[in-house]
Amino acid sequence: MAIFKFDYIELDNDKGLTSSDYHLLSEARRITEGAYAPYSNFKVGAAVLLKNGEIVLGVNIENASYPVGICAERSALSSAISQFPEEEIEAIAISYLASKGENDKPAFPCGMCRQFISECEDKNQKPIRLILAAQNGKVILLETSKNLLPFSFTGADLG
Repeated sequence: MAIFKFDYIELDNDKGLTSSDYHLLSEARRITEGAYAPYSNFKVGAAVLLKNGEIVLGVNIENASYPVGICAERSALSSAISQFPEEEIEAIAISYLASKGENDKPAFPCGMCRQFISECEDKNQKPIRLILAAQNGKVILLETSKNLLPFSFTGADLG
């Protein structure tokens, strides 16, 4: 039986982040307030750091017809690619604010967002670092989204 393993960093809080990662996470945390989540009350914010230093923000936007909504990760990445189509994506910080429950442990991207981030890495031709955290508490750092979706569907699968 094959076993999939990967390394990640888990910090007790944001104090161990580099200043750049701390700033990016702070932007993701800040933007969560702008999310439109009247149904789930689970607001998510994402901040994408581009190689040129630009930070592009996105939030989740819900819709009464659930499949019509968009996650914060795809919102931010779509904006980054639309505004800066040739710019490399360095990192994405993702945070949330839940009206119910705790807000102190990271939430991971959904399957659709994992696939989307993986495709962005393929476009980039390099990994995208992920910084995952709630409004406080633990922080998870991943060097690539491929660790979250090891058997992703790619353009090569289309033949």
